[in-house]
Amino acid sequence: MNPYPLLRPALFSLDAETAHHLTLNSLNTAHRLGLLALTTPQPADDPREAMGLKFPNPVGLAAGLDKNGECIDALGAVGFGFIEIGTITPLPQPGNPKPRLFRLPEVQGIINRMGFNNLGVDALIENVKRANYRGILGINIGKNAVTPIEKAADDYLIGLRKVYIHASYVAVNISSPNTKNLRQLQGGDELDALLGQLKTEQLKLADQHGKYVPLTVKIAPDLDAGQIREIAALLVRHQIDGVIATNTTLSRDGVAHLPHGHETGGLSGAPVREKSTAVIRALAAELDGALPIIGVGGILNGEDAVEKIRAGAALVQIYSGLIYRGPALVSECCAALKNR
Repeated sequence: MNPYPLLRPALFSLDAETAHHLTLNSLNTAHRLGLLALTTPQPADDPREAMGLKFPNPVGLAAGLDKNGECIDALGAVGFGFIEIGTITPLPQPGNPKPRLFRLPEVQGIINRMGFNNLGVDALIENVKRANYRGILGINIGKNAVTPIEKAADDYLIGLRKVYIHASYVAVNISSPNTKNLRQLQGGDELDALLGQLKTEQLKLADQHGKYVPLTVKIAPDLDAGQIREIAALLVRHQIDGVIATNTTLSRDGVAHLPHGHETGGLSGAPVREKSTAVIRALAAELDGALPIIGVGGILNGEDAVEKIRAGAALVQIYSGLIYRGPALVSECCAALKNR
C-alpha cells in the first residue's frame, strides 16, 4: 500500500518548508520503525555503470532534499540507485529570509529561493559518518553567500577537500539562481579557471587517499546553444567525470499567472521538464559520449525519466516529483527505464 496519496493533502495544507522538514522527520521515524520497507515498493535491480561507479539502478535523488545528510539511511531504504546530499557550504548559513519555498500545484511545480541554507560541511560529514548507508552517495558543494564571487574557488576547494573521502562522487553547484552572481561561474574564462583548480585538487586528493572520487558539475537550464557548446568543451578539456543537467530555471513561462508564480527563485518540477531535456539533448550532441550526463528536471512519471535517457542522459535524478508523487515514483521510474 502506498500511503502518500492519503498523506499529501495534510502536508500540502502546511507551509511548504514546514512540510519539508516534517516529511524528512517522518521518513526517519518510519525507517527506524521498519515501516518504509512495508509501504515502499522496491525497484528491481537494473545495474548501470557511469563515472567508474556501479549503480544498482539509474534513478537517484537530486540535491536539495537532504541538504545536511540527516536522512541518508531512510532515503536509501526508498530504493534510490544513488543519493545526492547538499548543497553544502564551508560555513553554516541560514539562507534567504522566509518564506522561500512555494508550491504551484496547478502545474506540479515548485519555486524556491532557499539560498544554500545548511549547517556547514563539518556537520554534514558527521551525519555521513553516522549513516549505515553503503550505496552511492554524491555530495553537492557550493560557496557561502558572504564569499565574493572572485574568491568562489576557495570555497569549492575547501568543500572538495573536506568531503572527498566521504563521497562516491562530488557535485559542484555553479548553477543555483539563489546565490548572488553564482551563475556567472558558468561563463568561459571563469569556468575554465574553476575547473582547472578543482581538477588539480581532485588528482592531488586521489593520490593522497589512494581513491579516485569522480567530479561532476551541475549546470542551469537557462543556457543558449553557444554557452552549452562552451561548457561541454571545458568539461572535456579538464576531464571532468560527469555533468548534471539541470538545476532550476528563472523562466516563468506558463506559471506567471498562478498563485506564487511571480515569486523570485528557481522554478522546478513539471514546468522545467522541456527546458531541461533540451539542454540534455544539446549537451549530449556536443559531448558525443565523452562523459556521462545525469538528467534532472521535471520528472513526474516513468515516461519523463525515459525521455531524459532518450535525450542522452545515462542516469536520472528526481526531487520535485517526490513532493507530488511520493516515494512510489522511484520504482515507477526504475520500471519504465528497465522496460523501455
